[in-house]
Amino acid sequence: MKKDIISFVEVSELPTEFSNFKVHAFTEKQSKIDHLAITLGDIASIDSVLTRIHSQCITGESFFSLRCDCRYQLSESLNQIAKKGRGVVFYLQQEGRGIGLSNKIRAYKLQDSGFDTVEANHQLGFHEDERNYEIVSAMANHLKIKSMDLMTNNPRKIDAIEKSGLKINKRIPIKSESNDHN
Repeated sequence: MKKDIISFVEVSELPTEFSNFKVHAFTEKQSKIDHLAITLGDIASIDSVLTRIHSQCITGESFFSLRCDCRYQLSESLNQIAKKGRGVVFYLQQEGRGIGLSNKIRAYKLQDSGFDTVEANHQLGFHEDERNYEIVSAMANHLKIKSMDLMTNNPRKIDAIEKSGLKINKRIPIKSESNDHN
């Protein structure tokens, strides 16, 4: 793991409908892309931190697209952390599984023709998932997190996270309703 890939920017209060969180801003040194860690409570002194690693989803979170359940997963993660009294959401600017917003819209067009998300990404020349979790490892190191109880529906994410040097204690699925669009 490369520890010198991020710069810590600042931490601030982040009052939400769920709880009063703290938001920590980081910038990747090479790409200059910003990422956030949204924390609640003392997370450095516990063995395994309730964690969500969440990739930005403008279409779902800002425009309430029914193609995904990203908005629900983010809200439910913040809610679960608030109930527990401590935890972290790593909020990454890795739109569309890391292919970017414009390519995500191109993938949507292919999905309109019957492709699923993975097939559409392949048609555009991308891997199933282009996200890089090394940034999470660096942010977790800054926050002194060693082990996570990871809220995810994606078991493959666990392998990618562990390859970046973090320990996943257990996976906690986030159940949501499906619809005709997802």
